[in-house]
Amino acid sequence: MRLALLGGTGRIGGHVLSWALSAGHEVTALARDPRSLPAADGVTVIAGSATDPAAVAEVAAGADAVVSALGPRGAKTPALLAAAAEATVAAMGKAGSNRLICVSAAGAFVEADPDIGALVKFILPKVFAKLYADVREMESVVRSSDLDWTLVRPTRLVNRPQTGRYRVRPEFAPVGGRSIARSDVAHFIAGALTDNAWVRARPALAY
Repeated sequence: MRLALLGGTGRIGGHVLSWALSAGHEVTALARDPRSLPAADGVTVIAGSATDPAAVAEVAAGADAVVSALGPRGAKTPALLAAAAEATVAAMGKAGSNRLICVSAAGAFVEADPDIGALVKFILPKVFAKLYADVREMESVVRSSDLDWTLVRPTRLVNRPQTGRYRVRPEFAPVGGRSIARSDVAHFIAGALTDNAWVRARPALAY
């Protein structure tokens, strides 16, 4: 598989990159600073921003699938995910690539979750208002496309070794699930790519 990767320098993206290389896939990764990704056989690094349509088009060219492991970056880039999604959807349309997996966030949708308490629904959206607004706009852009997309919604991200054992629920976090390791998010993404699973779906992950 020829894989295009956005966010390969991040902690989820790093795990995705490691999996792809160990599985023998070819990866073209986008990075603002190519030196931030280790040199390795099977990896081509393109310098540029995920919000730059030209750079994203170069990364997506010839790809069988695109993975965006980008995450919200805070007040300095309040619309990063939405802008990157627009660039990615446009680039994939030109390249003829159809499979897209994006990392989203379960927390951005707690207000609609029937199993979340009122206090969490009141507090969480206010604390992360700008970040979650970007997540929701990103999802809107992706869902409006004709691509075979998967929007992966992890719960609170933690740094732990991969277990391969976690729960998955459509749209909302598994009941009682509070966290998921970044390594296990990458594990889920790898499985979704390999099995072409969860197409046009929004799986949420938690232990």
